[in-house]
Amino acid sequence: QVQLVESGGGLVQAGGSLRLSCAASGSILSINVMGWHRQAPGKQRELVATITSGGRINYADSVKGRFTISRDNAKNTVYLQMSSLKPEDTAVYYCIADVRTFDRTFSQRYWGQGTQVTVSP
Repeated sequence: QVQLVESGGGLVQAGGSLRLSCAASGSILSINVMGWHRQAPGKQRELVATITSGGRINYADSVKGRFTISRDNAKNTVYLQMSSLKPEDTAVYYCIADVRTFDRTFSQRYWGQGTQVTVSP
């Protein structure tokens, strides 16, 4: 079993910053992709940013230049530094990790429970 535990969400004014963290634990052999998705009320879940174990990064166009994703492979942890936040960034943010466990020969995507980010005007 693999667990993803997120932290760092909250309420912030527009223009402010927040840092999200997500730590993976369990019977982990390796993690390829880690990242973040988000879902705003009444909207579909969307990709925010991903980072591979080798450091390849992908951002949604809506967050480029404002959000920075990073990870600590030794700690199986991914971070999302969010700056210049806008009200439209308000959403539940979900951590994802493509994990290979000791009992499988393939990776499986795991999701965190979600953390609320609210940006006030």
